[in-house]
Amino acid sequence: LEYLHHSCNTRIIHFDIKPQNILLDQDFCPKIADFGLAKLCRTKESKLSMTGARGTIGFIAPEVIYRTFGVVSTKSDVYSYGMMLLEMVGGRKNAKQMVENSSEKYFPDWIYDHFALDDGLQACQVTSEVEQIAKKMTLIGLWCVQVLPMHRPTITQVLDMFERGLDELEMPPKQNFSELLDHSVHELNTESKSSTGNTKAAQA
Repeated sequence: LEYLHHSCNTRIIHFDIKPQNILLDQDFCPKIADFGLAKLCRTKESKLSMTGARGTIGFIAPEVIYRTFGVVSTKSDVYSYGMMLLEMVGGRKNAKQMVENSSEKYFPDWIYDHFALDDGLQACQVTSEVEQIAKKMTLIGLWCVQVLPMHRPTITQVLDMFERGLDELEMPPKQNFSELLDHSVHELNTESKSSTGNTKAAQA
């Protein structure tokens, strides 16, 4: 993914990073597959203009669906990658059709709450041998799924985070998806009314 974003002659945004599209070769080296939804952008640019959403439910970055969250960019793939990390640690799919608790509807909230209480690893049945790796994956995953793209690391920064010790990684702020969505819609409506008012004033 780092190669697609920063080392290709033309940047490639995959738009469908998920477990089903990560294949392992005979040496268990991961390979990204299925570029059917991918889009190209200029090497010096990481932002992209789009007319419609694309991707798989549960892995699509918020800005790909709601432009009020920010511009679509390579950070959109980072969000999908983060969701995949959290799925691996959480031991269940990140999107469930039926949930007993409404807070479980947004998967990172479920992960964050268990991790903050320090019972997430037990809940996910992670053995002590891989506890440090699981904690690091959780922290990095939570950083990757920050709702606003500007708060997410680049995939290069993600690689750097994996090289650091667990004690060097900070706990990311908890996200409130619905609150941010309401705020973004409010800002959009405010801008729309302001634009309409300016147009009427100009016509007058």
